[in-house]
Amino acid sequence: MASSTVTSSQPPRPSRPNLAFRRLRAQRSPGEFAAAVRRAAREIGERVSCDARYIGRVEAGEIRCPNYAYERVFLHMFPGRTLTDLGFAPRSSVRGRGARDTDEAPPPHTASPSHASHETEGAYETYEAQENRYDPHDPHDPCHSYDPHDPYENHEQNDEESDVQRRAFMTGGTATVAAASMVPFGVAFGSPAAAADRRVHRAGTSEAGALEEAVRKIRLLDDRHGADGLYRRAAAPLRTAYALLDAGTTRQATADRLYAGAGELAISVGWLAHDSGRFDDARSHYAEALATSRMSGDPGLEAHAFCNTAFLARDAGRPREAVRAAQAAQRAARPLGSPRLLSLLALREAGGWAGLADRAGCEQALARAQALYERGPSETDPEWMTFYGEAELEGLEAQCWSTLGDWPRAARHARRAAALQDPHFTRNLALYTAELADDLARGGRPDEAALAGLQVLDLLNEVQSSRIQTMLAGTARVLLPHRRASGVSAFLDRHASLPRTA
Repeated sequence: MASSTVTSSQPPRPSRPNLAFRRLRAQRSPGEFAAAVRRAAREIGERVSCDARYIGRVEAGEIRCPNYAYERVFLHMFPGRTLTDLGFAPRSSVRGRGARDTDEAPPPHTASPSHASHETEGAYETYEAQENRYDPHDPHDPCHSYDPHDPYENHEQNDEESDVQRRAFMTGGTATVAAASMVPFGVAFGSPAAAADRRVHRAGTSEAGALEEAVRKIRLLDDRHGADGLYRRAAAPLRTAYALLDAGTTRQATADRLYAGAGELAISVGWLAHDSGRFDDARSHYAEALATSRMSGDPGLEAHAFCNTAFLARDAGRPREAVRAAQAAQRAARPLGSPRLLSLLALREAGGWAGLADRAGCEQALARAQALYERGPSETDPEWMTFYGEAELEGLEAQCWSTLGDWPRAARHARRAAALQDPHFTRNLALYTAELADDLARGGRPDEAALAGLQVLDLLNEVQSSRIQTMLAGTARVLLPHRRASGVSAFLDRHASLPRTA
């Protein structure tokens, strides 16, 4: 629904989907294609927070013309094509004014018409008007590289308040993101007591969008840098999320988004605790997410919470609980129709069976996971599963064989996982290589283990993960008797010089 400031000369929003863009995605899932868009953006120095939901909106025709950052990325991905070739409407027909050439960068700090933020809902991304006011290449600009794509246009609190929210995501760290975004609504979440003492306005779509973006940002930072430096800072957005639930909302659709966002944020924070060795904290956060899923009747969130609970139980030495949690996750996930999700959950179950030394149970679960994975991606795959590709499948299978003591087989899968991993995901690359080093060391190949261990040490300049450091410490202990083997002493000396984490 257009606002009253939209002129009648603007064409109505099209109802037809963008079939040209859908063909370009081919067999990739929306999540996989979104990951390719983010990689392409990094190649040209852009940063866009593209996800499966954004791809869905483009393909549905809701985004008639992308903002300039996305335009540059898409034209880089598909050289020789124009925006029209990609299925988008000409910018002039969307904006109601002359379009710039596609290769022309938006002029910095150009004044924008006062009605720009009120144009037809879905006609283009809500940041489009903002992009004319700020230079997207200026690292000090408050909107630098932030790329919102949630439909805020019809919310009554959208104008100034949503601008503050968006800028807070760019200028604030993980700890202040959600809290800063709520300041215009009279909410200060510096502590639980402060949250309780303030009168909170009812939450709307802007707050739900802030919550969803906090989840994405935490996941992105974890992929690149690991959990250790993030866990403490992620607690503030989580407190904010549950304060928003207490504040309430007038619309059920917004309430559903808030519950889902709070639950996913609890899982993300739980994972940061898990990966940094704080198992009790992780268990608490996962239980909180599970309770949230039950209150809101969200089977997708329930499956995700049980999935992570199974993983934690395996790492904490409770393999039978891992099996039960993974099976509960599969029961919750079956109605969702995502083979890839069921594949991941079968791997979680396999990890539990391996911990119980039940080789037959483990092999059956692994075979099921492989068969489900081979069915391919689906439109119903959850957004949080973008990490689950062939590399992760190989890495989790390697962990199962390692637990069962089949070191050569574990090493083969770990080597494959490291080779398949996108190097942008530094944490996972370090994890798979650390798994490979440990399997090689325990399998009697100390020289190869030392070489892999040195590669992990190189990656630790970018990654902070107690889990990976614990694995590497175990490898070092296994290699101590082999100090004279080629490369082993170099690895042991470098490992010994690492600063010890508290």
